[in-house]
Amino acid sequence: MIQRADAHLEAWKAKQELAERMIPLIGQLYRDRDVVMSVHGRSLIGRSPIDIIRAHSFARKIDDVELPLEDTSAIVEALSKIQPGPVSIDLALLAAGFRAAGATDLDAYLRETLAPAINAGPSTGTDVVLYGFGRIGRLLARIIIDHAGSANGLNLRAIVVRKGGENDLMKRANLLRRDSVHGPFNGTIRVLEDENAILANGVRIQVIYSNDPAAVDYTQYGIKDAILVDNTGRWRDAEGLGQHLKNEGIARVLLTAPGKGDMLNVVYGVNSDKIDDSHTILSAASCTTNAITPVLKVLNDRYGVKRGHVETVHSYTNDQNLIDNFHNGDRRGRSAALNMVLTETGAAKAVSKALPEFEGKLTGNAIRVPTPDVSMAVLNLQLERETTREDINEFLEQVSLTGALRTQIDFVESPEIVSSDFVGSNRAGIVDGLATIVTGDSAVVYVWYDNEYGYSCQVVRVIEKLAGNHPAHLPALDA
Repeated sequence: MIQRADAHLEAWKAKQELAERMIPLIGQLYRDRDVVMSVHGRSLIGRSPIDIIRAHSFARKIDDVELPLEDTSAIVEALSKIQPGPVSIDLALLAAGFRAAGATDLDAYLRETLAPAINAGPSTGTDVVLYGFGRIGRLLARIIIDHAGSANGLNLRAIVVRKGGENDLMKRANLLRRDSVHGPFNGTIRVLEDENAILANGVRIQVIYSNDPAAVDYTQYGIKDAILVDNTGRWRDAEGLGQHLKNEGIARVLLTAPGKGDMLNVVYGVNSDKIDDSHTILSAASCTTNAITPVLKVLNDRYGVKRGHVETVHSYTNDQNLIDNFHNGDRRGRSAALNMVLTETGAAKAVSKALPEFEGKLTGNAIRVPTPDVSMAVLNLQLERETTREDINEFLEQVSLTGALRTQIDFVESPEIVSSDFVGSNRAGIVDGLATIVTGDSAVVYVWYDNEYGYSCQVVRVIEKLAGNHPAHLPALDA
């Protein structure tokens, strides 16, 4: 028994050693060549040895066996010699492809499989400005800074806010440094008071004070052709958001709320392929729309959806009152911390802006509940054909593991999981398989989502798409 325990520990140490050897190679390829590595969608960038081992263990869900670190370590070492250009690489798919091909020359296999990226040069960096620095703004900053492995991706150059007092700069920095829901900032933060700037992990962020979106001279800070992300929610139509484009230095505007009129509302992975050069003002839709649209798309593609109702159980937000007080909205004046608050949501109707085939098919309501983050959408759907709970769950799990929307859809089956377990999830939505109900052609699907962080990850994906530096996936994902 003692020898068996020692053997397990020695095997664990061997895995740690391999993971530790991979980390500097993964980091170098990311910083210098914009190569993003993952294992079945689990990113390995900036991860610890235990995180890397855990990602390899996750592969059992797909292949029924743990992905050997010996296989992926050899691939990473080979890639460090090849030095491909910008690309998003799934090590699990590469390892599986190499085994399936019966190949013996790993270098030759990688060069053939990754041919489109072999001679590609690093992408050029794109300036990003955050207009507003609230819940979503600060999470966007965290994600972009965390992705700033080189100057070839998104460069967070500035935030624009209304000055709140003499110690405004320090307070902004402290809110970025500490968060009651998402924990401490991953790195170091310094305040450059003489320059009115924040230095976060080497990223210099200019803090600009302004009350007028059309009166900021971004060029004086060296900002040019920037993507401005308006996360204030103050303007939601093209006319209001167009004020940002009156400034030199701003090339495009992205709204982090549902856009009004004929503005393109983008749910990344669903209709992000519709973005073209003519879209200088567009929307990243809402957190709920991003959570449910990918799931609705794949269900509609496979089973067809005749009609449905979406009930959202949503964490309270800053627009509600902490205690009872006047509010322009119905019921939202009542204490968010003490009540479940029935309110409206436009998410159900907004789905059709990304998926036109859902026009007129969905209704929706929302219940705000006394939790600070993570929400749930209950999709009550009538399908075009009968199916079973097992079939829907098996399909949704497979989509979450190998489908083209796997960075949007996750799947979980656990009898003990609760909302706080999804804080920090980078997926748009997570299907709770144990809660799925199917009776003939009627299906009820429960989708969890981190309405702050998960949504912010979707927004960053749209920014990367606008910047043209979202790396291609190789090997290609299933359609």
